[in-house]
Amino acid sequence: MAKHPIVPYIRESDYAVRRPWMYSARRLLDYLLVYFQEGDCLFHVDGVPYEFRPGDFCLIQPRSLNVLEGRTNTITPFAHMDLFYDASREERFPTRNGMIDLEPYEHLIQPRLNDFHGISIPVRLRPKHPLALRDKFLEMVECWQHRDPLMQLRAQSLGTEVILAILEDHTDLKQTEKAAPQRMNWITSFLSLNLAEPLSISEMAARANLSPSRFSAKFKEQLGVSPHKYLLQLRIRHAQELLTGSKHTIEDIADYCGFADVHHFTKAFKKEVGTAPGAYRGKQSQSKSANPSD
Repeated sequence: MAKHPIVPYIRESDYAVRRPWMYSARRLLDYLLVYFQEGDCLFHVDGVPYEFRPGDFCLIQPRSLNVLEGRTNTITPFAHMDLFYDASREERFPTRNGMIDLEPYEHLIQPRLNDFHGISIPVRLRPKHPLALRDKFLEMVECWQHRDPLMQLRAQSLGTEVILAILEDHTDLKQTEKAAPQRMNWITSFLSLNLAEPLSISEMAARANLSPSRFSAKFKEQLGVSPHKYLLQLRIRHAQELLTGSKHTIEDIADYCGFADVHHFTKAFKKEVGTAPGAYRGKQSQSKSANPSD
């Protein structure tokens, strides 16, 4: 999915208030998200019938063949959206009734979510918090009706929140992680090269494309200790090397190894090694003097 960054973009959005109606068959270039506020509908998507009633959500993905019918008077707020960014955003459009052959527009068709490993979004959505999703979606549609830049920006921001909620509700995160190259092999090099930096769990998690909690759990599962503990051990080990093999001051070593100050360094070093940095250096120096061939 890295080649297709998710950047939701609302192309068209409105409250559709209609008497019984029907749209003939068509395929989509983009995504169609519908909330059923009032009335009963029957949608055929890729040959499968779906009955929708008030409170339901529907997401139709690009290329899907769909026939849409409102069996009663209906109010169906909707949005035609892109989910993935590409340079053809301004050329794409909501297809019209009868547009089944999309070959002339192949370059405009959005990637389908369900083509990505670990993602399977149903036509009839199953939101874990339907009222919260409804409120956010309706606010998005309302904002879209205003044409001033701030309200349009607000609508796009809400669109991102809506899509994020849908993905979180319907994506097997564990399967997605298994499919992604998220082994922690890279962490030792990354941390070693950045020991002097004030590294945070959030920064490391972002580099692994995981939430901080999932990153910490996965890190401990693979390396046996927490990220904080592992980083501390690397810093102490590097400090030992500098104390033994260099003439840097203890203040400089504390700084080179990413400790806030000498007091913090001394306390952490003594807790891990059992002696203060100065005493450790003296002991190592005596050991070398006693064994000059080493």
